[in-house]
Amino acid sequence: MTSRTSRDTGDTAWVLDPILEIPHVRAAVLLTRDGLVSGYSDRLSQASAERVAAITSTVQGACRTAAAAFADKDGAEVRQVVVESDHGYILVAPTTHGTCVAAYGDPEVRLDLLAHRVHSQVARLGEKAMAAAPRGTSGHTTP
Repeated sequence: MTSRTSRDTGDTAWVLDPILEIPHVRAAVLLTRDGLVSGYSDRLSQASAERVAAITSTVQGACRTAAAAFADKDGAEVRQVVVESDHGYILVAPTTHGTCVAAYGDPEVRLDLLAHRVHSQVARLGEKAMAAAPRGTSGHTTP
């Protein structure tokens, strides 16, 4: 199974393909925190990927609000959201730089393996974002 993006084929395959290799994983989406699609697996149409991204963004926001309310705090950061349904599992994990990885597996998926792989890919995204961050105020790296 290969991934594709709404912009450029192969652009996010390095993020999604390792997740899609897990048995019983059916789809994955890379999205921005505000619900825009960065990449999605080929089992989803672009319209479905966009719908998943919008819903996932909304769920993440609701979970942050609920976590803060339960803790009686002003805010909270969500590390992951897991939804279990009669159709399977959805696992969503945000990165520290404003993107999220969402994956869907059928009821037979090993949730522990899925969570581990998604979080591994989130960490790789973070490393890549840090490596690409400008080092100096002028945009040039400093020695």
